Amino acid sequence: MLDIKALRRDPEAVAQRLAKRGYDFDTAAFQALDAQRKQADVDSQGLQAERKAAAKQIGQLIQQGMSVDEAKASVDETLKKLDAQLNDAVEAARTAQAAIDALLLDTPNLPDDEVPAGASEEDNVEVARWGEPRQFDFTPRDHVEIGEGLGGLDFENASKVTGSRFSVMYGDVARLHRALTQFMLNLHTQQHGYREIYVPYIVNRESMLGTGQLPKFAEDSFRVQAEQEFYLIPTAEVPVTNMARDRIYDNEELGEEGIRFACHTPCFRSEAGSSGRDTRGMIRQHQFEKVELVHLVRPEQSAAAHEALTGHAEAVLQALELPYRKVILCGGDLGFSARRTYDLEVWLPAQDTYREISSCSNFGDYQARRMQARWRNPETGKPELLHTLNGSGLAVGRTLVAILENCQNEDGSVTVPEVLRPLMGGSAALRP
Repeated sequence: MLDIKALRRDPEAVAQRLAKRGYDFDTAAFQALDAQRKQADVDSQGLQAERKAAAKQIGQLIQQGMSVDEAKASVDETLKKLDAQLNDAVEAARTAQAAIDALLLDTPNLPDDEVPAGASEEDNVEVARWGEPRQFDFTPRDHVEIGEGLGGLDFENASKVTGSRFSVMYGDVARLHRALTQFMLNLHTQQHGYREIYVPYIVNRESMLGTGQLPKFAEDSFRVQAEQEFYLIPTAEVPVTNMARDRIYDNEELGEEGIRFACHTPCFRSEAGSSGRDTRGMIRQHQFEKVELVHLVRPEQSAAAHEALTGHAEAVLQALELPYRKVILCGGDLGFSARRTYDLEVWLPAQDTYREISSCSNFGDYQARRMQARWRNPETGKPELLHTLNGSGLAVGRTLVAILENCQNEDGSVTVPEVLRPLMGGSAALRP
């Protein structure tokens, strides 16, 4: 959520920054609502003062010789009238504040100054490449053909038991998928200083609001049919980041580099806005798995944490020897809650292009303000908002896709990356 103080101080400056991401912020509407709220507050305070003065008249009338009943009766009409006006003023203030809250909840984060201008992913800026795409001496197959040839991918039965955009994995392909998860968790917890965390796969409305999935992206989420308003998690970002909701961390709890969590979960997305895109295979599914990286840091550590987190996701691709490129997202492609994002895009031979495999985002204090996630600054003794960051380290299914395609052989086998072989019982290849 944006800082309402900054909005009140200079709404035009906020609108200009939001325009960088193609968002048209209605400053006039905000100022009108804020003026209504302020006037309603002023009115209610004035009416409260009038009511207090009217109530005092009862005692004064009694001192002048009236009975208690006579004194109350003489002031009763005035008090009733003031009470009705006061209720109206309080309700007007509440209504205006609710409208302001709804406007802020529906307004995206301000992009960082370093975010390039642009309207879509075509305007994202490449900042680095690692590895060279393999030159095949045969026509490379896509992961669907490879996986089905190995007897390890089954989309027909997945569609039968559930529907489209789900998959079933068997044997060595399923084992490779599991090995990738284990490898990522080991790498991040043993080498990058993350604490592993296990969380619920179902969250409440407050958690979805806290990280910005609601109210903007309700149609992209799977809501659970239950007495309470529950949702299947679209990413571990939601439950893990909400661990900090309504909490004040002591400075010592944050350590030198803030708090780092690594979490493996399934993710559930309706993909409401992706009709017709990536319908073949495992690129865009309703259920997939990720190892998510979450940072909670002091504001001054925010930029360095973003670079570190992105580097940790890159380390997975480098260890697997998968060619990739790193891009910084332009304003028009920036996620709703993010102020700055790097995408890592892995090379897929069958598509002859790079495809996103990780998004690493810095949210600044945007999510923290929605969640009231804070730390106590020892220099002032006062609570201040944390900065939150997260990124995929990595999306497991897309990593599996990249291995199947980049490590395929002409005979239909797939070479297992060396770092995964100990987790595959020493196996060096998947064979039909």
